[in-house]
Amino acid sequence: MTDTSAVLTDARQAFARREWRRARDAFAAARADDALGAADLRALASSQWWLGQCEDCIDLLDETFRNQRAAQDAIGAAHTALTLALLRITRGEVTVGTAWSRRAARLLEDVPPRMEHAYLAYLDASLGMYDDGEPWSTGSVARLAALIDLVGDDDVAGVSALAAVVAGMHDLRRGDPESGFAHLDEAMLSVTSGEIEPEWAGDMLCTTIHTCHELADFGRMADWTRATERWSADYGADAVYAGVCRVHRLELQSAEGDWAGAEDALERACAVLERTDPWVAGEGWYALGELRRLRGDGEGARRAFALSRAAGIDPSPGEALLELSEGRVEPAWASLSASLAGRDRLARTRLLRAGVQIALARRDASTADDLADELERTAREYGTEGFRAWSAHARGMVLLARGRPTEALASLHEALHLFRRLRLRWEQAHVLTWIADVHAATGDVAGAQARADAEAIVAEIGARPIASLLAPETSGPPAPLTVREAEILALAARGAANRDIAGELFISEKTVGRHLANIYLKLGVSSRTAAAAWWHEHR
Repeated sequence: MTDTSAVLTDARQAFARREWRRARDAFAAARADDALGAADLRALASSQWWLGQCEDCIDLLDETFRNQRAAQDAIGAAHTALTLALLRITRGEVTVGTAWSRRAARLLEDVPPRMEHAYLAYLDASLGMYDDGEPWSTGSVARLAALIDLVGDDDVAGVSALAAVVAGMHDLRRGDPESGFAHLDEAMLSVTSGEIEPEWAGDMLCTTIHTCHELADFGRMADWTRATERWSADYGADAVYAGVCRVHRLELQSAEGDWAGAEDALERACAVLERTDPWVAGEGWYALGELRRLRGDGEGARRAFALSRAAGIDPSPGEALLELSEGRVEPAWASLSASLAGRDRLARTRLLRAGVQIALARRDASTADDLADELERTAREYGTEGFRAWSAHARGMVLLARGRPTEALASLHEALHLFRRLRLRWEQAHVLTWIADVHAATGDVAGAQARADAEAIVAEIGARPIASLLAPETSGPPAPLTVREAEILALAARGAANRDIAGELFISEKTVGRHLANIYLKLGVSSRTAAAAWWHEHR
């Protein structure tokens, strides 16, 4: 007969030592004898989570919640409900996760401020439950900041860390990277020093690393990925975040052109993470698609991009650039345009350089100019080396298309310098190819060295040769209007003022005016009213 007391003691000791498999097996044995209380059942759920058994973990947490409700343990039930909300949202089940967070909110209505209220506020901030659905809003910052002064001393450090993440994300979204990253760096120190429960700490670390990636701050992304790896190692080799870190490390490795073994490793890591963190898996599938695209494996890239989309990650701009590389210019533009339309200002940034290249391939230098302008504004505002490199590269491509090779070379060499600082090998080869094209366009033999350098990098990292996709500007624009001109005229025909059009399309009012002047000239009209009438007649 099993000595249940001894088994439970062994389970609790193994859990304290973070020996998740032993703890899981011992708790499960005790559970078979109906010997688990709420705390032990919660520990069994946590052990399953750390081992990546998310479905089993969620089932156990459901049971724990029911037991806590039956015992009228409102705080314990709220805590479990919040954990369920976090895990469901992380898995992409936002509706179910939100329902659990609302259940927790009801349980906490009559409870004095404590850590659970901060967890709830953090979830609400990320989901945009304040200020008309805007994530990381001013209202969410104020709510977390107020909680710091209301909770007990034991909760101050944890609440402060959550408040710092929300404040950092708020500042970054509003174009204040210095303050935003200062808040996030402060929060990460608290997280990695153990001041936050690990489930929440892991989410905060992933949020920060994803934000660094979105802002092309690859140095900070690498620093916090290493810090997360050290933090995760304290929870054992089986810890679920070991897989998350592996994907982020492989993303960086792929970006730097260190492709040896990265393809197989990414595929394995993403397949495992699909069960626990599909969004991170989706980012990994996208990175795998890009690696295959740059290697010339079009079919393999498509499979990876499809898995990325299935995980909730839009595979842009890679999918559009794959279409472009295979000569399907219009499908490439349609794909990228759809992605641009569905993203906010910051999320658009990663797509803009690809948009410039595709627009130039369509012989639409005007739209390429607009996209390069938008990228330049964002790069100036945020100042990360990645954004600045993308912007300089985009501007160089446009200048070459406009027949201004000297200025194009200056921009392209700036991009090359930044990509070298970032150690992004394929990007260096890409820019060197454009530099060679500038020299070729002017009959300068100096381009031979740039092309040779590009070819050497491509051969070293195992990429396919890079061919210029520049289409020289023709003597006349596409008839009758470019895509951008059609967008502007459609808005003007609906009664939008220049300021409204500028805001809608993320361009300046001056640019709107320039486009309207071109539209009047092409249509042979002299007024906004006449142009609008033409639009309504021909749409």
